[in-house]
Amino acid sequence: MNQLALRSKFNEVFQKEKLYFFAPGRVNLIGEHTDYNGGHVFPCALSFGTHCVFCKRDDQKIRLHSLNLPNKGIIETDLNNIAYDKAQDWANYPLGVIKTLQNHGYKLNYGFELLFWGDIPNGAGLSSSASIELATAVAMNSVFNLHIPQIELVKICQEAENKFVGMNCGIMDQFASGMGKENHAILLDCNTLKYEHVPLNLQGISILIINSNKKHSLVTSAYNDRRRESENALKALQTKLPIKSLGELTIEEFEANKELIKDPIERKRAKHAVYENQRTLQATKALKAGDLETFGKLMNDSHISLRDDYETSCPELDIIAEECWKIPGVLGARITGGGFGGCAVSLVKDEAVKQVIDTVGKVYQEKTGLKADFYIAAIGGPARPMAKIY
Repeated sequence: MNQLALRSKFNEVFQKEKLYFFAPGRVNLIGEHTDYNGGHVFPCALSFGTHCVFCKRDDQKIRLHSLNLPNKGIIETDLNNIAYDKAQDWANYPLGVIKTLQNHGYKLNYGFELLFWGDIPNGAGLSSSASIELATAVAMNSVFNLHIPQIELVKICQEAENKFVGMNCGIMDQFASGMGKENHAILLDCNTLKYEHVPLNLQGISILIINSNKKHSLVTSAYNDRRRESENALKALQTKLPIKSLGELTIEEFEANKELIKDPIERKRAKHAVYENQRTLQATKALKAGDLETFGKLMNDSHISLRDDYETSCPELDIIAEECWKIPGVLGARITGGGFGGCAVSLVKDEAVKQVIDTVGKVYQEKTGLKADFYIAAIGGPARPMAKIY
């Protein structure tokens, strides 16, 4: 009996077979804070994300451990007694998915151990939480033969983050992680979940992600406030207009009716949601036509709107975007993700990438005392089971 056969026999006898799953992070090229406002987004899955190893137990315990947060130790609970607990920290994300599956009537018949490791920078706004959720959901779906379509797993993960974790996010992050396609972005209508994979024919241009290393925590930030302000603006418009979301409005319709929104802050939030939705549609059209100059300009306009109207930027990300804009060869740069820290995304001609890294990195450190990290994005596939490991 060779070594591989011996390992296989061990797993057969002791039921310790380990299964491996992966879910990507995401970067949103344009269309920020439009998902929960019923508009369009344009994200793509990344090649890096969350790796998850599953190991079956013969009792009802769940034990979770993250190699990224070893000081948190092993977090343990019971399959039949899952509840949110702030002390569980990061583990509330996978536990929320498991509990939501149970709430939907899916049976998980035995306990298990989950080991996580992610190569998404923590707090960078590249959707590490959605990546953890999708890795967990794909694992549960595969191991327990739940036969849940991928699109339904996406919805379950969003529900888990909304109702279990308490983060009132839209569906974009989970959708990008669950439905990504290599070398494609996703044009998603968040009202209908109708989507289209759009090829990223960038013709000598790189997607450069710049991590400000200004950490953010969306649950404790003003993210939920922005959603509430947008909902209030929608209610004001609904006193006259038969709409269900801000994403249904054209710019002309908004401008003709914006005075219905009496609160000036709420009016600015609605303006961003409407204009950003239209920018996203225009940007996708430009990409399909090979007009990357227009795509980049729309990215810049998106950042300005997020800075001035939606107010989810921060001084650090403003510095990064503004320094990028000064460099020939940068088509566009903007904040990406929920905001209040995290990353910017830029479209940069290949020959200018080194100059951006050197120049922006130097100026950013001088002005903030922080060191920025730079990643040339590789666009990957969806959350999925991987090969078995032992």
